[in-house]
Amino acid sequence: MSISFRTDSPDEKAFRTEVRDWIDATLPDDLRGWSTRPPFDKAIWWHRQLHGKGWIAPAWAKIHGGMEATLNQQIILKEELARAGAPEISAQGINHVGPILMAFGTEAQKERFLPPILTGAESWCQGYSEPGAGSDLASLRTRADIDGEDFIINGSKIWTTWAQYSDWMFALVRSDPDAPRKQAGISFVLIDLKTPGIDIRPIKTIAGDEEFAEVFMDDVRVPMTNLVGDLHDGWRVANALLAHERLGTANPQLLFEALERVKKIARASGALDDPYFRERLAEAEIDTVGFAAMFAHAAEIANAERSLGLDASIMKINGTETLQRLADLLLDAAGTDAALTGRVMTEDGPIEIAPLFLQVRRATIYGGSSEIQRNILAKRVLGLPS
Repeated sequence: MSISFRTDSPDEKAFRTEVRDWIDATLPDDLRGWSTRPPFDKAIWWHRQLHGKGWIAPAWAKIHGGMEATLNQQIILKEELARAGAPEISAQGINHVGPILMAFGTEAQKERFLPPILTGAESWCQGYSEPGAGSDLASLRTRADIDGEDFIINGSKIWTTWAQYSDWMFALVRSDPDAPRKQAGISFVLIDLKTPGIDIRPIKTIAGDEEFAEVFMDDVRVPMTNLVGDLHDGWRVANALLAHERLGTANPQLLFEALERVKKIARASGALDDPYFRERLAEAEIDTVGFAAMFAHAAEIANAERSLGLDASIMKINGTETLQRLADLLLDAAGTDAALTGRVMTEDGPIEIAPLFLQVRRATIYGGSSEIQRNILAKRVLGLPS
């Protein structure tokens, strides 16, 4: 199945063959088909394999060490990674803070942080959500007081993906508590997680992993040279990052991998013999391919260095809700095996069922919940009252 809606050119066909052969030869079986992220050491191993091949940052410019791939090459990579059931790498460095540093960072910040993001030598997490300030992010209360050339940061962050394994956190902090609007007076800072005063506590999720964590900060001293963008202008930086996050959350690789999983389980269980199930599967496949077309358009906009704007909200809603529908269909296809938390053996290899269903329950929440995204679209596109 192709998400590019065109026939590969001879060069693209050769690239697809190269990608497929390399993945088949490099990706071990114990890293295929994970519903949750694999253990950190395995995930970072895969990151470094992709970096060694030059494919870890397909959208980054070559001047920053990236692949500077064409849109079709990027799509081919996603297709082939999905076909192989390759695990997600941590997006916080490559897809989130990396592009933000390219757009808003100083030359010194780019030189210091971009190379270890690429190699995987340093891992990153995102410090946005707080207790009471998740979907309403502008209500955040983590405070940054200025003391000479430093910020003194106090507060906490929650749902911080892989904070316990990360070296750095990019965070939003309230640097001007007296600003006239809650969106004002916020700054975007880079925090070394080895700094004294930081306490990180993992959170076990419904899927049974410890992907998230709470981060508590007590008089944490951060040099003002770690400010990204202008002081008190972090909301503008954050919105640019959220567009990248929402596009990444709606990655069609996740949908195509889930769709293939549904087909394999349906073949094994006999669900494909049911005409009603086949009709639902066809609808899901149409939704997936339609979303992939949307993603290709959005990726083209992003690659042209134009703002995604509200397209990111539409993508986030469509992609995550389609992913949840696929997980629901997977349970139906599995029948009595649906509740098993381990891998189910099929002729196509072992496949996880319940873990995927549990993992994607949160997909419509992180990066801005579906309800918040619909409110944004209602106000800014349809002009409805707040």
